Amino acid sequence: MPISDRKRYDCWDVVVVPFPYADRLAEKRRPALIVSNESLRIHGLLWIVMITSARNERWSCDVPIADPASAGLPAPSVVRTAKIACIEPARILRAAGRLDHRAANMVRDKLTAFLF
Repeated sequence: MPISDRKRYDCWDVVVVPFPYADRLAEKRRPALIVSNESLRIHGLLWIVMITSARNERWSCDVPIADPASAGLPAPSVVRTAKIACIEPARILRAAGRLDHRAANMVRDKLTAFLF
């Protein structure tokens, strides 16, 4: 199916994807945050960042999600900005929700610190 015929996903959408592990050749179905925009989408790719349970050990780069329900999450969660992946939109299993504006700004700041 051509990219133009697929559902369009936007930056700050929360989706469910098979997210790759960093330390082995495997994937786990989990929520992720889309952090790329139209500039990358024209190449048929999306950048996503891991979302994990707030119960896990905290990392300094984690961003808490204030409203898990709006993000489509069943429990308190954080965006783990250090774990980023590149996927094709066809790998998205389903849309879940959207990240709140305040957390989106915090994620942007954390990613900027890693990239530049």
